[in-house]
Amino acid sequence: MLMDSGYDSYQQVDLDAQAASANPHQLVVMLIDGLLDEVERVRGHLAANRLAEKGAGINKCMNILIGLTSALDEENGGEVAENLRQLYDFCQAELYHTSVQNNALRLDNVERVMGNIREGWMNFGQQA
Repeated sequence: MLMDSGYDSYQQVDLDAQAASANPHQLVVMLIDGLLDEVERVRGHLAANRLAEKGAGINKCMNILIGLTSALDEENGGEVAENLRQLYDFCQAELYHTSVQNNALRLDNVERVMGNIREGWMNFGQQA
């Protein structure tokens, strides 16, 4: 247990260092990666019937989506920003239904949507 705590601390320090040196584009990709990782953990919690952990994981996912939404520049982003907001809202709704129904099937939709958005950000980063 103590080793897990040390490893978790090491991962957090590494993540903090990456975030401190990241540009805004990289931060968005890091947030999406964190969301996708947490979705997988939620899936495992559901399979093991760990409902408290499932709830905490869904809360983390929701908070990441709220952060992504709040970072959108709707004034300058136009249609792209509006489309992203709608996709983030859709993912939040899917997470809500996953939580209420204790059914992991809707997590597939979240993974698909956020995976596509991540791919778009990665392609954008290669062109920028």
